[in-house]
Amino acid sequence: MENENKVTFLVYGRYALFSDPLTRIGGEKCSYMIPTYEALRGICESIYWKPTICWIIDRVQVMKPFQSQSKGVRPISMGSDPATLSIYNYLKDVAYQVEAHFEWNERRPELQADRNENKHYYMMKRSIEKGGRRDVFLGTRECQAYVEPCVFREGESPIKGEMSFGLQFHGFTYGDEGEGDELIARFWNPKMIDGIVRFCRPEECPVQRRVKPWAAKTFTLEENVTPVEKEWEESQS
Repeated sequence: MENENKVTFLVYGRYALFSDPLTRIGGEKCSYMIPTYEALRGICESIYWKPTICWIIDRVQVMKPFQSQSKGVRPISMGSDPATLSIYNYLKDVAYQVEAHFEWNERRPELQADRNENKHYYMMKRSIEKGGRRDVFLGTRECQAYVEPCVFREGESPIKGEMSFGLQFHGFTYGDEGEGDELIARFWNPKMIDGIVRFCRPEECPVQRRVKPWAAKTFTLEENVTPVEKEWEESQS
């Protein structure tokens, strides 16, 4: 069944780093070959975020051949000793077509009056055309990215055939999204066919692990609805 609030966009940049956040503490970082669900959801939220909605990533199409580049990085030292040199392995010259839709955040009944599907859909479309409301990154902050509208599968991926990637990080379920006030890490086994990865839904991930307690932040309707949104709603009434 097609989602009426589905959006598609192209995101691209010089570098990307999609790493498992649970293994970053070792200092060395190596990117997955494909974007994680969490990274793409973060891009959607950088384009347009509201606590009323949850972004669901449906598919991604890889639009450039796989290239990697290693860089020596000297992280900030938090102690008296100078930081040692770390090696980060980035993806180079990347572009992805993303298809996503939003659903209501059922853990936030206090924002039920803000559940105006047309408003959020058209504001997301407008935000895509403007390049996003906040800075967009491909996995990590030093990997600046750019966003523009596109038609999904308009243009073919250079990657053909079927590829499996083993168990990989899918994303986090935060306290205001899951069934309890906990931060949950999710993992799955992605498969790519002719450059396209179809993501499973967060609740369908086969491996889920509790990380720590995570209490949900509360919002009032006055805090959540901006003057621009009020003006839009009034124009539609």
